[in-house]
Formats: sequence, structure tokens, C-alpha cells
Amino acid sequence: MSTDTDSEDIEFESLSMTEKRPLVPEPKPKRSSNVQNDDAQGQVQRTPQFVYTLAFFAAIGGFLFGYDTGVVSGAMLLLQPEFELDSVWEEMVVSATILFAAIFALVGGPLNDKIGRKAVTVVASLVFTGGAVLLGVAQNKVMLLAGRSILGVGIGLASMTVPMYIAECAPVHLRGRLVTVNNLFITGGQFVASVLDGVFSYDKKNGWRWMLGLAAVPSAVQFVGFLFLPESPRWLIKHGRITEAREVLQKCRGTEDVEEELNTVKELCEEDQRLMEETGKENILMKILRTPSVRRAVLVGSGLQLIQQVSGINTVMYYSATIIRMTGVRDTSLAIWLAAMTAGVNFVFTILGVWLVERIGRRPLILGSLVGVLISLVVLAVGFQLAAFHSPPVTFRESNDTCSSYSWCEDCIENSDCGFCYTEIGKSVVNGSCVTVATNLTDGAGQGRCDSDPLTPGTVWAHGYCPTDYSWMGLLGLVMYLMFFAPGMGPMPWTINSEIYPLWARSTGNAISTATNWFFNLAVAMSFLTLTESITKYGTYWLFVGIVFCGLVFIMAALPETKGRSLEEVETLFQGSICPGFSRKSPNILTSTQPSLSIGDLTKTTKSKGFTQSTDPSAIIITHF
Repeated sequence: MSTDTDSEDIEFESLSMTEKRPLVPEPKPKRSSNVQNDDAQGQVQRTPQFVYTLAFFAAIGGFLFGYDTGVVSGAMLLLQPEFELDSVWEEMVVSATILFAAIFALVGGPLNDKIGRKAVTVVASLVFTGGAVLLGVAQNKVMLLAGRSILGVGIGLASMTVPMYIAECAPVHLRGRLVTVNNLFITGGQFVASVLDGVFSYDKKNGWRWMLGLAAVPSAVQFVGFLFLPESPRWLIKHGRITEAREVLQKCRGTEDVEEELNTVKELCEEDQRLMEETGKENILMKILRTPSVRRAVLVGSGLQLIQQVSGINTVMYYSATIIRMTGVRDTSLAIWLAAMTAGVNFVFTILGVWLVERIGRRPLILGSLVGVLISLVVLAVGFQLAAFHSPPVTFRESNDTCSSYSWCEDCIENSDCGFCYTEIGKSVVNGSCVTVATNLTDGAGQGRCDSDPLTPGTVWAHGYCPTDYSWMGLLGLVMYLMFFAPGMGPMPWTINSEIYPLWARSTGNAISTATNWFFNLAVAMSFLTLTESITKYGTYWLFVGIVFCGLVFIMAALPETKGRSLEEVETLFQGSICPGFSRKSPNILTSTQPSLSIGDLTKTTKSKGFTQSTDPSAIIITHF
């Protein structure tokens, strides 16, 4: 490795564009046992069951992440009347978890470096258990807010630690799939939460306690399971615990022949330590900013998390129940169950992502996913726009308040205090009126024809939506969006972020990217309603279309393929070109049949006229600049 003396930046030599050609033919070396590839005879290495057990218990953190984000919408329907929550308290209860998750995702970076991945995961599961129990027994609004905040601490720590822990323990050929399983557990948690919302929605008094309190069960299982799981082998090597790291690698690889991988990681750690001694006790964040390749990796990782959030996933899920009701479903409980089916679609197509990630690679999967998301958002935007342009008129006055001043249904429902009451004759909407929402009814108007429970036959109360002939477009766009988002844009930002940082920057890099995800999650949640009021629903989705298009161009330029590469090789992909996505990289050199490039060879290299010649007489190393 070399230090660029022409500037203050720290840079490493590119390995990914390097070929090592022996001058004297050598016998084909034995393939390393931690890399799975089909050989000429088609033999496939078996993966030890221990790796799957480790990934399962780690991914419970993803399940808790998904469960909490999925359960709160149904729970809030019961919490609002129970604690008489106004709009400010509703926003505080929902947003507290996101805010604390963002903060403690950042805290998790130095914490992971200090006490390890296993310890942080144990702390996260313990904190989550305590928060869930507190929510289950909450007696007032303050306890509710405190419980949601504690959950945010656990989610923030787990969401940045679990993908990194799985990636550092998994073999190369399974790394992408096992990290993607974590996202499968996230969508599984959302689906289970939606089902439980439906089950407990009939218990108006204590249903929310079961919804929120049951999260303590899987977090307790994870806490107990992790007491018997090992620390990440790469963290152990970094902290000089070589014997323990060797034992963990042997368990994860299913063989005692792990010296090559162990020595490679050890040499990189020693080189990192040497560079840190040369640069002094520099803050890791400052070192990241001064190291071009790592700086690019953080930019790409944070960009992926940002694009995931601003592509509209939470707003699509937010409007799923509204879109379903637009199709003609009047019963609230049935709408909740159908909304659970949309979470099921998300879960099923995440399984597709698990299957594809090691077959076609991360880059094609995320690009194909984003193209599909772009098309789906266009369908949704056009659907909402047509529905707005063909909104039923207000032709019947039933009051003399603010609501009665609106002339169209679309304008009426933009005011959350108003609803649209009409008579349905076949598929025709007649006698439409805009009236104030009742305060003493679960769902109904404060006066007029819709001021009754149940409503008279033929009378329909529409709160938050308008009847339209274009509801099928919204439903089609919703299903298309989830089908395309779930296999790619859902899991890939987490998978890629677990791979692209060098060991010395891995915790901090993941902390920055995870915090980016949570902060923009919060920003979208806080600004979405304002956007819909300012530029309309369809205008907001057209905005998402533009953002996704820009994100697609960014990913095409900046994201290289990481499939089939060791973590130590992946970190070299961001050296050289500022647009590695457009660079032609050589095949996986560290797992090829040629002798592998050691750190010792690399430190002996000397530059000469566009190529680097090794002082090792058995090989010539050609580096493309």
C-alpha cells in the first residue's frame, strides 16, 4: 500500500483492477474453503448450519424494526380515544421512535468499535424488551412517549449493527443473501404487525396493549440467543484476539482451513494500525473525510439510504388503506385486513430479492427495482391526478360552516375536519355535500344525512378520499410499487452498506448511512402532509418521480458490483474512478485460480510508467490508473 504524498488525502492502491500473472507456471492452488464457487466438476461446498442460526437470531433485530413501524398505525386508532391524543401528541408518539433511532444509529458507530457487534446487539434487544413492556402497561401519555422513545434507542442500535454483524460473519458466497434475510425479517415484521392490528382491532379497550407489548417476545428471544453466539471475527482480529477469531471463522466456514482469510484480515488491520500511527490519533470521521475511497463509499452508502426513503415507500404505505377504500371497500376492519395483504405482498417479493441477490448481483437488482419504482410512481401520480380532475362536485348544502364553502370533493377532503357525504345510485354519485366530521362518532358526519350510525342504505360517508372511476390505477400502482421495491430498493441499501467500508471505518460508515435513513424517514413523515396540501397529492407523487429519476442516474454512476468479492476486496472498488459504476472492473481476483495478492507483495510495489511491478520475481502486477 502507499500513501499519496501529493495531497493530504490518504489513498490506497487499487486491487480491483489488478492482474497477477506468474512468469513461471504454477500448479493450480487449492481453493480457499471460505469461498463457494462451482469448480470444473460442479462440486459445491456445504455451508455449516451455524451460519444460518447466527443470521436468524441477528435478523430478529430486523423483525423488531419492521414490527414497530408496521404496528403503530393500527395502534394509534385505539390510542387516540384512550388517551385523548391531539394531533401534536400523535406526531410526538409516532416521531419519537424515528428521532431516537436516528440519534442512536450515530451513537452505535463508536459503540460498536468499543464493545463489539455482539454486545451492542444484546444491549439493543434488552432495551427493546424494556420499551415494549413499558408500552404494554402504559397508563398515561408520558409513559407512552417514554416507551416509544426507548424503542427508538433499540431500533437505532440494531438497524446499524445487525447487517454489519451478519456480513462480517457470512462466507463470501452467502453474504448478500444472509444480509438480505435481515430485510426479509423487516417486511415479515410489518406483515405480522398488520395481521395483529386486524386481530386486536376488535378489542377497543386493551387491543393496543397487546399490539405494542407483544414486541417484547421476539426481543427477549434475541437477547437469550445472542448470549450463546460469538463476536464478529473481524472485530476480534482488529482487537488482537486472534485465537477467538480463528475459532469463530472455523465455525462459520465449516472447516479448520481458515488461515488464509485470517491472515488477510490480520495484515489489513496491521496496515490500518500503521497508517493510524503515522497520522496520529486522528478522529475516525476526519480520517474518512480525508480518505477519498472511503469518502466515496460513505457518499454512495448514505445516498442509497436517502434514495430509499425519498422514493416514497412510506407515503405509498400511508395511502394503502385510502387507495383500498377508493375501490369501494366501506368496512373499516375489512380495509385493515386488505392493507395487511399489501404488507404481505411486500414480504413475498422480498423473498424474491433473497433469491436473486447472489444470482444477478446487487447492482442489476437495485437498478431494475428503481426503474420499476419509477414506472409505479408514474401510475400512482396519473391515477391521483385523474381522480382530482374528475372529482365529484358539491351540489348539496347541509351546513353553514367552513366545510360547506368547498365546491369539489377533492378540496373538501384536503381539510381533515371535513368529509364528503353522497348518495350512490349504481356507479353514479349524486347529492354530494361537504360537512364537518363528528366528534362523538367513530366515523361519520357531525350533521346532515351522514349523521347516523349506521347510515341509511345508499348513503355513503367518505372521509379522506373521494369516489372515483380511476381507483384501479391507484391499486395497480400500489401493487406494482411494492412488487418492484421489495426485492431491490428495500434490502439492497442495507446489504451494500454492510459490505463497502474498510474494517477501520465500517462501524462509523454504517452509523452515518443508517442515521441518514432515519433522518430522511423523519423528514418525509413530517413534510408529506404539508406537501400534499401545498402541491396536491398527485403533485407530491410527481415530485417523487423526479427524485427517483435523479437517484437512478446517481446509482448507475456511483455503485459498483460487490457480488462474489470478499469484504477486503470490496473496499478497493471505490479507489480510482469517481464513477465506479461506469468502470469496467476485472473479475474477482482474490478468489481466482491465480495466486492471491498478499499485503506483503503490495507493500513492495514500485510505480513505473503506468504499471506497478512487484519485487516478487514470481509475478508481475499491472495496475490500471
